[in-house]
Amino acid sequence: MSLNKEQLKRFCAPAKQADWWLSWLGIFIGCTLLGGGFVLFINPYNMVPGGVYGASIVLHNLFPTIQVGTFGYMFDIPLLILSVLLLGSKLGARTIVAAMTTPLIMNVLDHLVYPNEEAIQQLDPAQLLGGCMDLSDHLMLACLIGSVFIGIGCGIVVRNQATTGGSDIVAMIIQKYAHIPFSVAILMVDALVVLFGLIVIGFGIGSSFNSGGESSVYLSFYSLIAIFVSSRVLAYVINGAKDDKMIFVISDMQMLELHRFILKELDRTATRIKSSGLYSGKDKEMLLLVVNRKEATIIKHKIKEVDPKAFVVVTDAYDAFGEGWKPLPSKDELQPE
Repeated sequence: MSLNKEQLKRFCAPAKQADWWLSWLGIFIGCTLLGGGFVLFINPYNMVPGGVYGASIVLHNLFPTIQVGTFGYMFDIPLLILSVLLLGSKLGARTIVAAMTTPLIMNVLDHLVYPNEEAIQQLDPAQLLGGCMDLSDHLMLACLIGSVFIGIGCGIVVRNQATTGGSDIVAMIIQKYAHIPFSVAILMVDALVVLFGLIVIGFGIGSSFNSGGESSVYLSFYSLIAIFVSSRVLAYVINGAKDDKMIFVISDMQMLELHRFILKELDRTATRIKSSGLYSGKDKEMLLLVVNRKEATIIKHKIKEVDPKAFVVVTDAYDAFGEGWKPLPSKDELQPE
């Protein structure tokens, strides 16, 4: 039985609709994890992990009556407008929703986890969830857990083709007009935010209840750790473990047993490249294949069994696209690295 075009459309429509709902659900879950990471583990301890919300934490210390999420709006809305005016970028609905939802979730969570307005203004960890979440004596634990939540949340949002805006837009503007690489620009932005936090929180200019002490100066180091951990978790969520290996095998003989092993045992394939030795001038067989980390160990053992004199090069494969691997990205697809 064959389906005509109309029947095929009706058959595929429910699947596409389900994907659409799952994608939007993923964005809201990501925004919630991101907001929760800040509200529960970062904001109460005045860590400043760069970006828009790091700057918002610093400004909250100067103006405690304004919530961190509200400062997020004050940054995100102008930055989204600037991205259109200066970068000519088209803002998708998902990016707008994600950028507007995250600060709202942070503000709502503040009212849920703190007992009153005064505790929200102070971001007092002793009153967070009735005191059962106070990690003041375990700042490294709070830093790591919060960073993981932030990285996972951002990663889920980006995987669903959205961004939370923020400092990425500033970095793109710097890249365009100052001709500075994006990675350097984002590092500069985060460094300025951390420095801002050191001056306001570490040196006691802000009005936070615990600012100005020696431990407050040390918060900048926790902030740097938070930036590193969240960026690594973000990359892992989007790109995966990055444990693929590319292997070159060069031999003086035809390694038929290795061919069979790759095709039958590993259920992989490889590319045979006609080659010759530069010194000897003799014909050689060269195989190029991509495998995961575990398979790389297995294939090396098999190469030694088939031709112990083979020349083997193993290197990291940053990305692998094609059959059996990831599909090639479209031109509009967001790429984190």
